[in-house]
Amino acid sequence: MFVDDPEQVPGDATPFDMRGVVLGHQGADCSFETILRHHGLADPVLWSLARIVHEADLEDGLFDAPEAAGLDVVLRGLSMVCDDAAVLAVTRPVFDGLYEYFRRATLLDRPPA
Repeated sequence: MFVDDPEQVPGDATPFDMRGVVLGHQGADCSFETILRHHGLADPVLWSLARIVHEADLEDGLFDAPEAAGLDVVLRGLSMVCDDAAVLAVTRPVFDGLYEYFRRATLLDRPPA
């Protein structure tokens, strides 16, 4: 569910990507990185995605992630023409595809053809 204020989050839900919550921006980390750290996820493919998400979200130049600009435009554009449920429906396969691309790149130690 999407809410504007952490106070609106039901007691049985886990708030994330909101100011002042555990699974939000922490230090220099975006919420995606915070979630990976919080759950002890060391998958190098997820961390490749985290660098892209970080740059798309924070645009601080911390990582060399040329994919970030395109991802940011796609996600912002979707939010302009879709409601939250539709954005989730579209972005799930987008992120699954990014994961698979980087998984294969990791196996091959280079971008797949």
